[in-house]
Amino acid sequence: MGNSSAHETDGGRRPQQQIPVVVLAGFLGSGKTTLLNHLLHRSAGSRIGAIVNDFGAIEIDALAVAGALGDSTVSLGNGCLCCAVDAGELDVYLGKLAAPETGVDVIVIEASGLAEPQELVRMVLASEHPGIVYGGLVEVVDAAEFDDTRARHPEIDRHLALADLVVVNKLDRTADPERVLALVGSLTDRAAVVPATYGRVDPEFLFDCRPSEERIGQLSFDDLHDHGGGQGDDHGTDGLGGSGHNGHLHTGYDSLSFVSDVPLDPRRLMRFLDSRPEGLYRIKGHVDLGPNDLRNRYTMHAVGRFLRFYPEPWAPADERRTQLVLIGSGIDTEALGTELKGCESDAPHADEHGMWGVLRYVQGSEDEPDPEPRGG
Repeated sequence: MGNSSAHETDGGRRPQQQIPVVVLAGFLGSGKTTLLNHLLHRSAGSRIGAIVNDFGAIEIDALAVAGALGDSTVSLGNGCLCCAVDAGELDVYLGKLAAPETGVDVIVIEASGLAEPQELVRMVLASEHPGIVYGGLVEVVDAAEFDDTRARHPEIDRHLALADLVVVNKLDRTADPERVLALVGSLTDRAAVVPATYGRVDPEFLFDCRPSEERIGQLSFDDLHDHGGGQGDDHGTDGLGGSGHNGHLHTGYDSLSFVSDVPLDPRRLMRFLDSRPEGLYRIKGHVDLGPNDLRNRYTMHAVGRFLRFYPEPWAPADERRTQLVLIGSGIDTEALGTELKGCESDAPHADEHGMWGVLRYVQGSEDEPDPEPRGG
């Protein structure tokens, strides 16, 4: 999802997709490594590149299966990432993982328990690497220890206010999970709040999963679990009544698919985006803006408050339509669909200044705003 000025294009038409970079943060013991291990085992054919402070409990064999350990993982030893590198150095690591030969689909930065998430987010946003895009700040909290953690580390309230997605982990170990979920939700700034046990969240919430058949020639984790001799592990359940392997980890989120053959009005679309509701975590897809730009469709990438549009020339064979997927937690999908329907316009002529709002979020635009993490 990038524009032709920033990326090589496929045959001069479709730009190469950027790789999302997800920052995974949380205090010691919250379950970050468990969540990352879960993603590695249940990536559904996608290849994850990881930047970790210390391998620790990261399952090295799992990383080796994902692809050569040396080119899909960067370890920074025991140092704190936000103190150990600057934005330029981080670009070197990101560049290594984003190189086309690695085949990486998503990069996860697992911060140390003492890292400052705002600094990590700023470094990703400041990246000058054209092949990556900000994929969100995921904050993991330990539901069983949340009250004590807040007492010892009052800065957790600020961290939660910065997050795009909060995973409330270890809910099975607390006597009043609803109270903890409500308290966490009250401390966020419209972020999606997802319940979890054992760090099990659906990878589709965080990134697009490739169909496993696209990974011909590469052994996947699913292959290991299917043909590993019935080792009887518990990776197939999510602790919330769903099956991780079969793709039923949907307890924590809702999604909406919106398709329209009527162009969208750019002013109405920006009003919709500016008022995105609490819990709406991701928007992906492309938009037809009709007479306001007859040459291009606009690929949209939104995560939390971060928003980018990427103009891409229509091909003669393309059906000119808008196709969007919205993903969130506790969102009113029917209301969102109605609001998007209200953005449709069959006006035959362009609005002279209607595109200004959209163009502010086109990468490389002179008027492009500096995207801030939540609370920034």
